[in-house]
Amino acid sequence: MVKGGQRIATATGVMLADPNGLGNPQQRVDESIFDPNYWSARGELSAVSSGRGSAWFVGPASQPLVLRHYRRGGLIARLSEDGYWWSGEDRVRAFAEWRLLQHLEQRGLRVPKPVAAFYRRTGMTYRCDLITQRIVSAQSLSAALAQGPVPESTWRAIGAAIARLHSHGVDHADLNAHNILLDDNQSISVIDFDRGRLRAPGRWTSGNLRRLERSLSKISMSLPPDRFTPDAWQAMLAGYRAG
Repeated sequence: MVKGGQRIATATGVMLADPNGLGNPQQRVDESIFDPNYWSARGELSAVSSGRGSAWFVGPASQPLVLRHYRRGGLIARLSEDGYWWSGEDRVRAFAEWRLLQHLEQRGLRVPKPVAAFYRRTGMTYRCDLITQRIVSAQSLSAALAQGPVPESTWRAIGAAIARLHSHGVDHADLNAHNILLDDNQSISVIDFDRGRLRAPGRWTSGNLRRLERSLSKISMSLPPDRFTPDAWQAMLAGYRAG
């Protein structure tokens, strides 16, 4: 067992899995669950999204999951779109994100619950995937802003949610408007902790906030002027300070 998950050697790689998270702890779990075609054949591939990684909504309605394949961004993606340099199992990005998510989820923070991670090594490179429980009835902050203004109370809740992460020492490597989710009750969750890490208090917290502000400014350029205002940002900061 590794950090609450079962390490499973497969025909082509290594998995880290929580069988309970897949709905049936007695069912044999293998690497096929990381193939979108597996879920498609079961009629359980319900949506596809793309970005830096590739993500699919999979699983039955009773057990909604998110499958994400790790892909590179930037110029290095021209050399390899999804291959990462091997530097040991502990450094596998899907496994690192699993461990961080489990750490946060066990402390009551609103993040996706990790279900399974997988890597396949080829020579000195590897490729990897992660499955988490899906946060249902939620949409990203960016999607919410595209639909209309977000209430001041929600901006304050966003600030408080970020403050809780920071109080636990969580440095989110890509805090942006796409990685903050709002559910039907306007509760706030944060997703996509790839390259995230635990750190002692420092200036990095301000860096997280600046990154979020840049993201909001960028997406609001194509939206009506009431979607992201100076007052909205101040409300977010007030929630952060109070959180």
